[in-house]
Amino acid sequence: MPRPVTLFTGQWADLPLATMCEKAAGFGYDGLELACWGDHMELDKALAEPDYCEKKRKLLEKHGLGVWAISNHLSGQLTLDLNDERSDAFAPPETHGNPEAKRAWAIEMQKKAARAARKLGVKTVCGFTGSSIWHLIYSFPPVPAKMIDDGFQKLAEIWHPILDVYRQEGVRFALEVHPTEIAFDIVTARRTLEALDNRPEFGFNFDPSHLEWQGVDPVRFIQEFPDRIFHVHMKDCIVTLDGKSGILSSYLNFDQPGRGWNFRSLGRGSVDFEAIIRELNAVGYKGPLSVEWEDAAMAREHGAVEACEFVRNIDFPRSDRVFDEAFGE
Repeated sequence: MPRPVTLFTGQWADLPLATMCEKAAGFGYDGLELACWGDHMELDKALAEPDYCEKKRKLLEKHGLGVWAISNHLSGQLTLDLNDERSDAFAPPETHGNPEAKRAWAIEMQKKAARAARKLGVKTVCGFTGSSIWHLIYSFPPVPAKMIDDGFQKLAEIWHPILDVYRQEGVRFALEVHPTEIAFDIVTARRTLEALDNRPEFGFNFDPSHLEWQGVDPVRFIQEFPDRIFHVHMKDCIVTLDGKSGILSSYLNFDQPGRGWNFRSLGRGSVDFEAIIRELNAVGYKGPLSVEWEDAAMAREHGAVEACEFVRNIDFPRSDRVFDEAFGE
């Protein structure tokens, strides 16, 4: 049976979920990965209103859609971030200007996400952790090793209690390995797992687009963490270096001329998705392939349709035999 093809609603949260369901069904998707913003998955309401999650499921089912994961990226970022004015849009007004108030709110939202996921009947929450040490990525002024160690210790101090709730609820957290997170490549992903004592509740939302432009091999990431791929985002990117700007993108926003790399609609970038599907088959991943559609130069509805078609065409089940074994039958 092919893996379900879902659409992450984070880039569509300006639309009511009822509208999004109608559109996604028309685009050809099997389900939605519900973002915890807009009205798609409101965590406080999910926990306070007895029938909230049931209503969400019925709305999805009305359009022939399923749900396998919810995603709580925005508040997750604030658990470890420096929490300056950039993230005011992610947090309640009463926390603005108070980094620790933002952090305390965000920590509670991560716990609420685990409880809401259980009520909705899904086993995976995707999201971010943020990072207290991302600004130290280039070691000048020289960065003492203790400052990096302290960043991973802060991860452990904040996230162990969060993960205790995930364990209690029977839900897993899938970190999207991504620049500005505590884990952004294979080396830092390994260190993150070690800092969290390799807890079984913590794994990864595999998104090759965030690895590809850094020069990290997405297939090798799967090979390094075969039992920690809890969820998969399907998203493409392309490096567009022109000899003038570098891979750090020169403060240029997505798709501005001269930017060093950009996200692309699926199949229009440089990610080798066939190799990824083969490796997902090898490690036995059976979960959804969730399109996170981002292409600043393309109309999103056009992109959502072609992305769904692309994923269906590229996915295939693993063989149960070597082809020439049939000769002996």
